[in-house]
Amino acid sequence: MYFDENEPQSVREERFAAERAEARAARRDAPLDLWGAHVGAAIVTVALVLLSWYGKLVALGIVSGVFLLWFSAALAWAYADEDHGRHAVQRAYNVTFGWGDGI
Repeated sequence: MYFDENEPQSVREERFAAERAEARAARRDAPLDLWGAHVGAAIVTVALVLLSWYGKLVALGIVSGVFLLWFSAALAWAYADEDHGRHAVQRAYNVTFGWGDGI
């Protein structure tokens, strides 16, 4: 965002609002690559199955609760960003499990 200190505040606010709207539209229209999110979700699923297999129910609840809260926060953020429907869920899924790209 360009900042000009001599620019009137009202003009600056309008320009910033337009830039934010443009960035929001770009995020909504951008295609999502979910491969890394699928890998991350698979790793979390395997970890949760192993925790339940070995009877570590407290750890199972904590790990699953953390990922549930993270997904809920990401979904709320997507809805606050005026993204709705399937794309909002995909964005939240990608935010939650997208770290699988690094593997």
